[in-house]
Parts: sequence; structure tokens; C-alpha cells
Amino acid sequence: MREEMQENQNQPRRKRIRFWNPGEYFDYSLLFIVVFLVGFGLIMVYSTSSYTASLDYGDAAYFFKKQALFAVMGIAAMLFISKVDYHFLKRLTLIAFLGIGIMTLAVLVVGSASGGSTRWLQIGPIRFQPSELAKMAIIMYVAAATTAQVWKLNDWKVLVKIMIPPVILTGFIAIENLSTAIICGVIIIAILFVASPKYSHFIFIAGVGVLGGGLFLLTAGYRMDRIDAWLNLETHPKGYQTLQALYAIGSGGIWGKGLGQSIQKMDFIPEAHNDMIFSVICEELGIVGGVSLILLFIILIWRLMLIVVNARDLYGSLLVVGVLAHVAVQVLINIAVVTNTIPNTGIPLPFISYGGTSLVFLLVEMGIVLSVARQIKIRK
Repeated sequence: MREEMQENQNQPRRKRIRFWNPGEYFDYSLLFIVVFLVGFGLIMVYSTSSYTASLDYGDAAYFFKKQALFAVMGIAAMLFISKVDYHFLKRLTLIAFLGIGIMTLAVLVVGSASGGSTRWLQIGPIRFQPSELAKMAIIMYVAAATTAQVWKLNDWKVLVKIMIPPVILTGFIAIENLSTAIICGVIIIAILFVASPKYSHFIFIAGVGVLGGGLFLLTAGYRMDRIDAWLNLETHPKGYQTLQALYAIGSGGIWGKGLGQSIQKMDFIPEAHNDMIFSVICEELGIVGGVSLILLFIILIWRLMLIVVNARDLYGSLLVVGVLAHVAVQVLINIAVVTNTIPNTGIPLPFISYGGTSLVFLLVEMGIVLSVARQIKIRK
């Protein structure tokens, strides 16, 4: 009995995970960038939506007020989660993943439509897009599963085992929202690619992904219609929105027409405060304003990369990799759509475009990043 007790004492004890973890460090630079982007987004939402809001609702600040409410909620959630030990969130991964998976399926059955696609779920007075939650759930799940089997990632069977649940969830999202599904797919691959010691498997995975994306394009006529509009922008009826966005960018010149002075936002660009908001930014603030915003996103991504490199452990690092992939790909796709580099698809510009669900859960993800940053060991 004494020998057994001594053996138990010699075994390493599992570190107790606290709910609160104030940590030794707080990334005020990252916090400032995020809050600045949110503030700038609110200004541009008001500028781009005031004309439409005053016509439709009799209140020029209608969309601004709604977005400001979501911004306050999101920032409060971000600051709260930044103080929670991110290892505690790991315990909630499976429950969150299954719950969001059920909500995603529910959208296909009882979801509400908007803009021709069924992407919304109504629960009482709350209306939201489960696909936005799915991005965060996939980040948490893949980071946790990868960390648990990191030493086996050179085996393609282990990679497939990790990928099956999030890929199934992504497939359900792709039925009504291919663009968001693409972002989810990039998040999955980015986390596995960073953690994997063997990269040859990803050539095959990329091929399968391209094939799957092609099949989804062929199964819905409106998706092929968007490609046709992209190739024949000036003559295709569905090329109107992108064409007006290009007019806005071109008319802004170098310095822009001035904040609030856009012409294209006056119903020439449909719902200019949503996905096409970058074009109005370029019209009002010029190429200088557009490039400055892009540089700010680059600085944000750089800060995230620093946290990835300096994170306390692999799990924290992979969480931030997932958030980094989410933000970077979404910014890239949005700006590529606005500039007609790729076919039109409904992807908002992070922190800037109007949309409460997207903004709140992006800020929640930033809260997780700040939580990871809090536990970085500072050399004295």
C-alpha cells in the first residue's frame, strides 16, 4: 500500500484549469486595432446606410443604431472571454460543436430566407446565422482534435479522422452558403497544415476540395449564373451590383470625394452597407483610404501571427491560427469580390460590414485570441 501511494505521488499531477486566468500579459495593440476597426466600421455603416435608412425607416441612423448595439455586445463578450482560461473552453468543444451542428441542420428545415438563400434561424426574437457560429466551433474542434493526436499527424488516416466531423458540418453549410463553407474549409486545412509534419497529404486534400467545390457549383444554377455574370459583367443582369461598385471605386480617385459624399450609395449599389461597403470606402476616402484599411488588416494579421509563435502551448497556437485564417480569407474574398477579381458571393468585410451575427462572433473569436495572449510568458 505504501509503495502504491509513493508511486501515485511520483506521477505528474494534471494542472488544474481555472475558469479565470488574468495572466501576465495583455495585448493592448491587438485590442486597439480591433476597437478601431469596429469604430471605423460603425462610421462607414452610418455613411453608407443613412440614405436608404431614411427612405425605408424614416431614421437615417436606423442601421447604425442596430450595429452599434451589436458592437457593444461583442466588445463586452470579447473582454469577458479574454479573462477566461482558453483551456476551460476546450472542455466545451464537443457540446458546442454538436449544438451548432444541430442548429445548422435546423436551418435547412425551418430556416428563414433572405436574399434568395436560407441562412437564418429564428429563435423567439433572436435571428442569427448559425454558419457564423460554425466557424468558431470548427476552430475549437479542429484545434482540440489536432492537439490530442499531434504525434500521429503524419498518418493520413488520422488526418481523415480529424477532418470528418468538421467537413460534414461544412457540407451542410455549403448547401445554402458555399462562400462560408469555403472559409470553413480553409480554416480546417490551415490548422492541420500548421500542425502537420508532412505536407504531401495536403496536395490530395486540395484536389478533393476543388472537386467538391466544383460539384456544389454544378448542383445549383444560381451559382453558375454568378460565374456567367463575372465573365460578362457589363451585359449580364446580375453583374449590376459589382459594376456599380467598380464605378464607386473609380470615381473616388486618390483622395476620395469626402466622408458621406458618395453618390453610388444612393440606391445605385444595392445594400451598400453590407458586402459592398469597401467600394463606398474607396469612393469617399479614395484609394488612400482603401489601402490604409488593407494595411490595418495586415497589421492585425501580423499581431495574430506573433501570438501564434509565442503562445504558451500548441492548443492555444492552433486556436489563433484558426482565427487568423478566418479573418485573412474573409478579407481577401470580400475585397476580391468588390474589385471583380472573383465571382460575386455574399461575404462581409470583417468588423466593417453591417451584420450583427458576424460582428459579435468575430469579437468573441478575438476574445479567445486575447485569452491565449494573456498566458504568453514574458521574459524578464
